[in-house]
Amino acid sequence: MAITTRGRPRSFDRDDALDAAARLFWERGYEGTSVRDLTERLGVEAPSIYRAFGDKRRLFEEAVCEYDRRYGGFIDIALAEESTAFAVARRLLTEGPERYTRDGLPRGCLVVSGDAGTTNAEVAQYLSGLRAGNVERLAERIRRDVASGALPDEVDPTALARFTLTALNGLADGAREGVPVEELRAVGRVALRAWPGGPAID
Repeated sequence: MAITTRGRPRSFDRDDALDAAARLFWERGYEGTSVRDLTERLGVEAPSIYRAFGDKRRLFEEAVCEYDRRYGGFIDIALAEESTAFAVARRLLTEGPERYTRDGLPRGCLVVSGDAGTTNAEVAQYLSGLRAGNVERLAERIRRDVASGALPDEVDPTALARFTLTALNGLADGAREGVPVEELRAVGRVALRAWPGGPAID
């Protein structure tokens, strides 16, 4: 539904605009995306963007939420659907290469690379907070498995979670740089081998 301002319809659909902005930030990052880039991609003038979203930073944060809703949510899905921490890690590290190289979409992950090179402390804090939250949620699942005996007592849940998500972020960065998907899959297998009970490298 079109949004109205002072009784007049805006010249763009807000949801479509957020999707377009999310893809643009995904391609170029926050710092590499100018307001002019946004006006050209969204097909509207800057005042319309400001009225709809406020400033560029607030648009970026909304775009990240839209990205997560439409294209991301990968870690949330794995945590919700898999019964053990190892199964979560296996799913992330084996499916990640395909997710980060989907046809018709930018390569990589907006949450991983969207703040690259930014000088905006609020943007950097926002995305680093999301990444830290992912580490903590995986660490909590690992703690449960240690408590139940599914993982050895000597496992450091935070270190293992951070290692796993650092590897996953590396897959996203590699995809963004054009690393072939088969090589990304091989990297995922190497990382998974570090887990207690992980598979041999094939």
